[in-house]
Amino acid sequence: MKIVIAGAGNVGTFIATDLFEAGHDVTLVELDHNLAERLAKTISVPILAADACEVGNLQEAGAGEADVVVAATGDDEDNLVVSLLAKQEFAVPRVVARVNHPKNHWLFNEAWGVDVAVSTPHLLTGVVEEAVTVGSLVRLLQLEQGEANLVEVTLADDSPAAGVSIADLHLPRDATIVAVIRDRHVVVPRGETVLHAGDEVLALVTPASTDAFKATLVK
Repeated sequence: MKIVIAGAGNVGTFIATDLFEAGHDVTLVELDHNLAERLAKTISVPILAADACEVGNLQEAGAGEADVVVAATGDDEDNLVVSLLAKQEFAVPRVVARVNHPKNHWLFNEAWGVDVAVSTPHLLTGVVEEAVTVGSLVRLLQLEQGEANLVEVTLADDSPAAGVSIADLHLPRDATIVAVIRDRHVVVPRGETVLHAGDEVLALVTPASTDAFKATLVK
């Protein structure tokens, strides 16, 4: 997979190195020439010292052939520009953008070319809620400009889903259980899988199906 990553800070460098070691074709683009020179001596990922907000530089980095572009700079404006260029100029199939300031999260949508917006504060909030909340629906991750969400609910003792098989839950059409975590082990959900109180249920839901899904699992 061809991946172009804008921003060689701690986040961008970690992602690039991880993907490169996994066998992907990765190119880092970094505005700071001094930083790019230093990193070139310590990591194997190819680094282009250039402004990723310029079309020509993205093209040089291989955005025209990229399967994924990741806008991971420390500046939200730059990440939006990179995302828009990647989608409009190069029709990159998948654009992932880092949200640095939570108040800017609403901007990272399809209009700016963003397929997936990753906001660390929002992720941390979701993880904290997931860790301490039982019997409540917690949104962990927003996908496809908000058209789908990864949600989690830990089934309470009085959950209407406790003791019921997934096939008999009659879930909304646009809601799918993707994993069940039970006693720290992942259970691959099947129609005959019976849910138990204390199970952590992860599901993909659309905004329209969220309330109906919640009513199925939460009293």
